[in-house]
Amino acid sequence: MLSYLLFSITIGGVYALLALALNLAWGSAGLVNLGLAGFFGIGAYATALATGAGLPVALGLGIAMLAGVLAGLMVTGMTLRLRDDYLAIVTLGFGEVVRLVALNERWLTNGADGLSGIAAPGKAALGTAGFNWAWCIGVSLVVLLVALLLRRLDAGPFGRALRAVREDQELAAFAGKPVLRLKLQAFALSAAIAALAGALYAHYQSYISPDHFQPLITIYIFLAVTAGGLGRPLGAVLGAYAVVAFLEGTRFLAAEVPGIEPVQVAALREALVGLSLLLVLHLRPRGVLPERIPAAPKVSA
Repeated sequence: MLSYLLFSITIGGVYALLALALNLAWGSAGLVNLGLAGFFGIGAYATALATGAGLPVALGLGIAMLAGVLAGLMVTGMTLRLRDDYLAIVTLGFGEVVRLVALNERWLTNGADGLSGIAAPGKAALGTAGFNWAWCIGVSLVVLLVALLLRRLDAGPFGRALRAVREDQELAAFAGKPVLRLKLQAFALSAAIAALAGALYAHYQSYISPDHFQPLITIYIFLAVTAGGLGRPLGAVLGAYAVVAFLEGTRFLAAEVPGIEPVQVAALREALVGLSLLLVLHLRPRGVLPERIPAAPKVSA
């Protein structure tokens, strides 16, 4: 039971990083990223291939984040001069392209069989129990560090400029803000965080396959950010852990329903996820921790 609890907290941390990534792009800059699972997968495969070639895990994490940045710049560079809804469409397609490439390019990703034997630092030395404890604490610390950094950015000039772009990019441009550059920076940083989440997931699981990066992950993260509070890093983190707790809780709840098959149990869980999203939007449309816009500083006469 303890191992399962540690596993759930660790996966909650991975989801929290994804929620922070989405909150930065969507909550702060207004950039809807429907391909979050694609950046998640890029980070996982990048570090798996890098460490599989003999590179250190730390360097693999860096390569994963760099791959996320390059992918984010590529996607946004093609769409930022178009209407915002085009970015949502392109990112949705991008996520599926990543998954299909991972599924079909066996020479690179081993196809549907996935990549196994990914380096898991500390597993041999610490044993299974010690490894679970170490990674639970380590991933939680990474989440805390990223959340604090994003909160600091959010409270500074960069965060205020992003919110100005989100609210009215034409007015922000008129005020002298470099709108395109700000969007590129926000999306690239968001993609790097999502890729970092994928890299940590790959090293923790020691196995990845295209099935791990389904579009459903993006839906879960949108639910987490919406429930926690759009525009607040702390809300995104709390929402992610709440979503994981909800998913794991419904795993046992749905199994208690008599007279249904395992496939129907899975479908029931997804239906409960959709229902919960509707309830959150109805009861708390701004999330549990709504965004707080600080008052403009007073200008002395």
